[in-house]
Amino acid sequence: MSLKSRKVCSVMKKSTIGIIFLFVVIVLVAVSLSKKQHVLKDRKISVAVTTFSLYDITKHIVGQSVKVVNILPFGVDPHDYEPTPKTMADIEKASLVLYSGAGLEPWTHGFSFKNKVIDISQFMELRELEEGEEHEHRHEVVDPHYWLSFSNMAKATQLITDELIKILPENKSLYIKNRDDYLRMLRELDTQFKNRLAKCERDTIIVNHNAFGYLAQKYNFHVESLSGLSPDAQPNAKNIIRLMDTIKEHNVSTVFFESFASDRAIKSIAKEAHTLADVLYPLGNITSKEASKGLTYENLMEENLHKLSKALSCR
Repeated sequence: MSLKSRKVCSVMKKSTIGIIFLFVVIVLVAVSLSKKQHVLKDRKISVAVTTFSLYDITKHIVGQSVKVVNILPFGVDPHDYEPTPKTMADIEKASLVLYSGAGLEPWTHGFSFKNKVIDISQFMELRELEEGEEHEHRHEVVDPHYWLSFSNMAKATQLITDELIKILPENKSLYIKNRDDYLRMLRELDTQFKNRLAKCERDTIIVNHNAFGYLAQKYNFHVESLSGLSPDAQPNAKNIIRLMDTIKEHNVSTVFFESFASDRAIKSIAKEAHTLADVLYPLGNITSKEASKGLTYENLMEENLHKLSKALSCR
């Protein structure tokens, strides 16, 4: 082979090796990028929420696209809850924290949130307590149970959707569709409550915990409670006598308690007054059993409507 031919072969061999090396590099880079993209795809952004109503809204909007951290364990009263160290760590990791506000979560005062946090109550229409209510409710001036107003729930739904779109704009169309479905459900609930509670023979319900002021104000009935806004407040003899008189005066057929609050006092009143006792859902939280059944805000509000309609003898 001539010297010229050997040089040509040598150049071709080097060129082939260079091409192979470049191909290997491209493949390695592609595999690396694929792994990174896969990790990013699998690593979900988390949103931490308090109260069952905020949890229900957020879960319906995000579907499977975001991990929703439920700060408040099912079956625990939101009024006096303090997060555990593990929960606090989950809150720190969350890209967004949504809390109910209006005095419902005292633990948030002085808590240092790492990322964005929103007090939902700041955007709601809050019911001011009526004269005399403040004396039983730790001197608060507003009722924190605003999620029992469908218009407030609609505002919260819009607000949460907007914040989620800021975090994950690529899911905008999904979130808007789910938002619209949720808003439609709230409008349908409002219509059902208006129709079912329009004509009733009775006008008063008795509960152990006055979480139902927003419903009463909107749909024109009265609420008398044993322990005020806090379900853990201790009933006294004066309140028990007052409720016994109310039962007699308004011909009350049913007294209500909560599924995870003490029902001893309210059941005792029901027995003494010869009335029924039943569960009504304030939806600050739900029990583990209710959660395991997959019950939603819609399901439980429909159940509330059925029980209210029956207790008020509505036509």
